[in-house]
Amino acid sequence: MPSRKSSKPEQLALAWDVGGLVAGVDEAGRGPLAGPVAVAAVILDDTRPLAGLTDSKVLSARARQRLHDDICAHALCVEVAWASPQEIDELNILQATLRAMSQAVQNLRLTPASVLVDGNRLPKLSVPAQAIVKGDLLMPVISAASIVAKVRRDAWCLEAHQQYPQYGFAVHKGYPTKAHLEALRRHGPSPVHRRSFAPVREWMGSA
Repeated sequence: MPSRKSSKPEQLALAWDVGGLVAGVDEAGRGPLAGPVAVAAVILDDTRPLAGLTDSKVLSARARQRLHDDICAHALCVEVAWASPQEIDELNILQATLRAMSQAVQNLRLTPASVLVDGNRLPKLSVPAQAIVKGDLLMPVISAASIVAKVRRDAWCLEAHQQYPQYGFAVHKGYPTKAHLEALRRHGPSPVHRRSFAPVREWMGSA
């Protein structure tokens, strides 16, 4: 059964409680100037509830890592898909993220009966779905996806820092901080920068 539109623009909603397994979906990394977007899809085990699930942004790095490990150990399914910098440049950030969301849900070991997505836009899915603004604060299954996506993307940033230490990815995670913009000015974009983003385009001739 396809998703249906709600009264809110740009948001689709479940028309009824479909029951069964529910997958939560969230992303990390739409705002940075470099690196991929990480999208996580999670199906929790209702018989093994996890305490402390909330929006990953309000958790410390240590708490996120602990919860990430608990989620991966006890959830029924965890899947992570990526939107690469190249895909972001080719499709735009929204479409690349939505495609990764579809891929993450499609790759789940179990097929959910419904999907809850953080935000106000939905990817193309073959099951009923609902977009929930601030869903990472309101729905534990979306919180779990938020935590997994954030931890996995931060791990990517640490690896990128080893390859491109001059940019400081381990510190700013690709976001447009003053230090990051100064590194772009001095060194030009790296291969992992998003060339469609304006601050990166400005310094492309410096590479």
